[in-house]
Amino acid sequence: MIAFLVRRVLQAIGVFLAVGVIAFTMFRFVGDPVNQIVSLDTPYEERMKIRASLGLDDPIPVQIGRYLGRAVTGDFGISYQFRQPVSALFAERLPATLELALCATIFALGLGVLLGVVAALKRGTALAATLETVSLLGISLPTFLIGILLIYVFSESLRWLPSFGRGDVVNVGGWTTGFLTRSGLLALVLPSITLGLFQMTLVMRLVRAEMLEVLRTDYIRFARARGLRTRAIHFGHALKNTLIPVITIAGLQLGSVIAFSIITETVFQWPGMGFLFLQAVQNVDIPIMAAYLLLVAFIFVTINLVVDILYTAVDPRITISGRPS
Repeated sequence: MIAFLVRRVLQAIGVFLAVGVIAFTMFRFVGDPVNQIVSLDTPYEERMKIRASLGLDDPIPVQIGRYLGRAVTGDFGISYQFRQPVSALFAERLPATLELALCATIFALGLGVLLGVVAALKRGTALAATLETVSLLGISLPTFLIGILLIYVFSESLRWLPSFGRGDVVNVGGWTTGFLTRSGLLALVLPSITLGLFQMTLVMRLVRAEMLEVLRTDYIRFARARGLRTRAIHFGHALKNTLIPVITIAGLQLGSVIAFSIITETVFQWPGMGFLFLQAVQNVDIPIMAAYLLLVAFIFVTINLVVDILYTAVDPRITISGRPS
């Protein structure tokens, strides 16, 4: 286990270095940072002073090393648009995105696994055909259209749920959460469904396919021959082995939910990281864009490590080294 963790940490460091260089390239060569800081009528001498204060005249390797060193300590520079440290903006917006991603993932996994099992066990019935049709719609419809439809039905027509914003939040130890207020919980419903619907249909189709495959294996036939109850066979044996590929997909999808929540947060005006990133793109706010890239890399690397460790918990035959025990 220790050797595995050390190896994966070294791989993660390599990934961070590569992403850091890409982020620096974006920061340094996508336009002149000085032009984003000063106005058009700023004198040339003042521009040169700002350039020197930012270290833009130093050799490129020196600039890369300085940028990566500051990034390790959480210093991603100053936002051109908000005139605030990027780390402070991230700390303010991150709770909203993580709570939205958590709710969307719980919705996708819980409902996706359940409907996938039902579709597999009820294969050939009208219920299974209906679930397959719904899954196709969930995969085919674009996220922004799903969000708009949900707003029209549940916010404008029925007026059951809010159409934008995060609702009331409570500050708990520096973490702003909407889980402790009624309006905060209601505000989570529509964006969570919108963000998690695609992942839910993907998990459902994967569980259905894997479940059907597992049910045809020899050990399931042997379990039936031994006289085990149908429920024990389906949920004690088949479903457990079905969950191995689901864990992989779920882990990657959780990273995707966090990284690509931009559309959902924009449709619902959700004050999270995705909405902040979109504002940064519109205003060419390079420090925020570069820091977002590093944050996404960190999330994916961390999730992949957790997924690899979870393999051994679901299937003891799989060892950390990747060889069957």
